[in-house]
Amino acid sequence: MDETTTKEKILKRVRDALISKKENPFKNVDFNTPVFVPSEEEKEIAFARKLMEMSGTFVYCENEKTLGENLKSLLSQKGWQDYFVVDKKLEMLLQSLAVPFQNNPATFNKMTAGITRCEYLIARFGSVLVSSGLDSGRRMFVFPESHIVVAYTSQVVVELQEALAGMRKRYREGYPSQMTVITGPSRTADIEKTLIMGAHGPRELYVFVVDDED
Repeated sequence: MDETTTKEKILKRVRDALISKKENPFKNVDFNTPVFVPSEEEKEIAFARKLMEMSGTFVYCENEKTLGENLKSLLSQKGWQDYFVVDKKLEMLLQSLAVPFQNNPATFNKMTAGITRCEYLIARFGSVLVSSGLDSGRRMFVFPESHIVVAYTSQVVVELQEALAGMRKRYREGYPSQMTVITGPSRTADIEKTLIMGAHGPRELYVFVVDDED
């Protein structure tokens, strides 16, 4: 009678496969060929379309002055009082635009909206690439109920691969310990297949893109 268990049969097959190695049947795979079909849209338009498909809000700004006007309009419309910024470059920019904000650590837990910069905008997925290398650190990307991103058209890339290559070039030896790709507001449908917004992070995502290219 054969007393060999299923587990022993599987382990025997694994051992045999490790001993009798075969040649790789896929020697000529081209890893440099793009995976996706090239888009015919301009990358900025593609980013805006995909972001809105993922329930994000895209706001085009002709220049930084327009950025200030649009931010003030959003603040007024939403009635936000606890609008938080933890980024020296953003603080200086908003001060020059006369846009109010808070940065007192004692009131951090009371914020309803937060504004950050980003590393890149990825047109293929309408995604925002952020990292711990930014002055805002890690908390600002997940804690606020509403996340506002300020970016520039020069930060828009078509593919994630381009963004990662740019990160390697930008940070060189001081590579950030964390990188996150944000695609729309936080959501989950794990519970009874009911879509819940803001489950693991912000329930609203606004991306203000300033045109800095001719």
